[in-house]
This record gives sequence, structure tokens and C-alpha cells, in this order.
Amino acid sequence: MAGTAGTPGTPRVLRAMNDRAALDLLLEHGPLSRTRIGKLTGLSKPTASQLLARLEAAGLVRVTGTSEGRPGPNAQLYAINPTAAYAAGLDVTPHRIRAAVADITGRTVGEYELPTPGRRPAHPVVRQVTDALDGAVKAAGLARPDVHRLVIGTPGAFDPNTGRLRYASHLPGWHSPALLEDLAAALPMPVEYENDVNLVAIAEQRLGAARGHADFVLLWNQEGLGAALVLGGRLHRGWTGGAGEVGFLPVPGTPLVRQVTKANSGGYQELAGSQALPKLARELGVEDVPAGPYTEAATTLVARAADHASGPHRELLRTYATRLATGLASLVSVLDPELVVLSGSALTAGGEVLRALVQAELEELAAARPRLVVGDVHEHPVLRGALESALAATRDEVFDTSR
Repeated sequence: MAGTAGTPGTPRVLRAMNDRAALDLLLEHGPLSRTRIGKLTGLSKPTASQLLARLEAAGLVRVTGTSEGRPGPNAQLYAINPTAAYAAGLDVTPHRIRAAVADITGRTVGEYELPTPGRRPAHPVVRQVTDALDGAVKAAGLARPDVHRLVIGTPGAFDPNTGRLRYASHLPGWHSPALLEDLAAALPMPVEYENDVNLVAIAEQRLGAARGHADFVLLWNQEGLGAALVLGGRLHRGWTGGAGEVGFLPVPGTPLVRQVTKANSGGYQELAGSQALPKLARELGVEDVPAGPYTEAATTLVARAADHASGPHRELLRTYATRLATGLASLVSVLDPELVVLSGSALTAGGEVLRALVQAELEELAAARPRLVVGDVHEHPVLRGALESALAATRDEVFDTSR
């Protein structure tokens, strides 16, 4: 029936489209005048005025000041109302849960970190999640119902067919078949779950080195070795959510690992994962191999090696680059991506020096020749990706003025 809500081309739908275009411009550019919004959207001054009045009445925008320093009267400046909605993200590892809350503009307003040491959790996972979320909510000066959506990032992935967490046997307490139902019952907002490396790719695509790229691979090396695959602008998760679990990839240079999910490792992880670097450094004669957790040790070794032009440290970096390129060659030969983003502390610590070595090796090993870049999102990239994912869905809901 013509004229009903939701029919393409009706005034209500067209107004909603203009509203969303204006809101997206305010998110991108910050405070704008009515005249500037009109020019950027192509709307007349009266229509832009009506639009802003409508969005202000809905609590989505507010006046933040006036323009100054230009001829003529000062114009009111409009900006997104940051209190219109809030979203939250969690970054879960075997050792801690890091939580954050962001307002609708993307500004982080509260953070909290909950230690979760030990193989046997002191508290059930549901309590861990709610405690971490509540800590960030309290730091933001909010209450739990103020959060519109939560995205939880974990190693591995929840199988969409069974609801069970796969590829992450090292994450204690997260493998109960009823876990997702229990979390849904405990939390008053929609909850989504995403692989941690996929969330890093979201962060890089929206804020970092992969902006403007619809096809790229992100290689992550920190606690574990993994990848995220973005094809046609969308994450490719696979049938069980396991696309990108490249740590299990059989590669030349290491023995075949049998029962990889039980071992929680595979050939590529054994060849180029963080835990392989301290041993490799000793074999190459590096004398100052740091002690402590292997992730921190690997990051330190790579950073030191990038500062050496010769000797065992440089040989370590060259060998590491060859090992990284060995696994990447399989990925790019199949996917032929436009871009490869190197992320995770055991990669970014090598900076441009390591990137150039891997690029040169990859060009020798693979027919496809994507451009390699170092990731730009350095501060809590998994958590930032969780927030960006939660914010995208929240904005789609809150910014929809057609209802």
C-alpha cells in the first residue's frame, strides 16, 4: 500500500535517510553548522533546519556552541549528543577480562580490568563477565541498563551451529554448552560474541591501516598466532567460526601436529608463534634472551632485533620474517588479498624493519603480491574492535528515525 512506513521513496523513509546521513557526517566531522550540513547533504536550508530540529527533539543532536572568526553573524554548531546511547566491549583472555564503555560518539567513558588467573576460575564465567562489565559501567558513572549492546571478544569462536566455544581450549570455564543462555539471562542488553583477532581487523578497518580496503588479511601474533579474513568488506568467519585459525595451519619446517584442537597448536604456531622466538634466539646465539612470559619475551626480542643491523639479532629477525612469510604464502595464494596488516605485539614491535623483511620474503614465496603494512591501532586493539562492533549496531538502532 502506497504511503505506509517502510515503503521505499515515502517521505518518512526519505527523512530517515537524510537524518542518518546528517548523523554520520556529524560523527565523521564533529560539530557542524546548519549551512554546512545542508551543503554536505545537498539539502536546502529550510530542510536542513527541519532535520536538525527533528534530531534535537529526538535527543540525538545538541547545540554545542557557535562558529567564530568568519564574516557575518555566528552560526550555531550542532554535534551528536554523546549521551544518546552507550555500548560496551569485553576482551577476554585466560588471565584477565578488560572491559570498556563508550558513548555513541565512540569516546571511551569507563574502563575496568578484572584479573582471572589460574586454570580453575575462582568464580563462574557469568559472574566474571558481569563483574567486569559492572566495573566499566561504574567507572563511566552509569548503570548496567544504560548499556544498549555488549560485544565480547574471546580467543577461538562460538560455533553458530552448536553454541560451543571452539579453538580455545586454553580459556578455562568458557566451554559449558549452556554458557550463552546463562549470559543472556544475566545481562539486560543484546550480547554478541566475536573472535578476538576478527575484532582487531574491525578496529583496523574502521580506525587504522585497513581503512578504505574491502579485501585484506590481518595476521596477529601475540599470545597466539591467528588471522582475520575480510572479503568484500565483510568478515569471513567460516562454517564453524574457525576461519582465520591459522595457528593450526600445517607448514614446512615443523613436524605435523596431530589432534591440533587438543594440543591447541599447529605447525604455523610452532614455527612462528611467540613461544618459538626465545628458543630460536638462543639457537642463533642471542645472549640476552629475556626471561618471563613468552609473549613479553618475544616482543622484547623483536624490538631489540629491529635495532640491530647485523649479528645474531638481525639473523633472528630475518629467520622470523621467513617463518612468518611461509604461512602467509599459503593464505595469499588462496585469497589474493589487496592488503596484509601485521598486528599483535610480536609483529608491531619489529616495525618497518620487520615489515620490509616479510614483504621481501613473501614476494619470493607467493605468486600474489599484496602490500604489507603494520597495524595502526596499538592501544587495546581487541577491546577497541569490540567497542566499534557494538557501536555500529547501536547506531543502526538508535539513529533509525523511521520508526
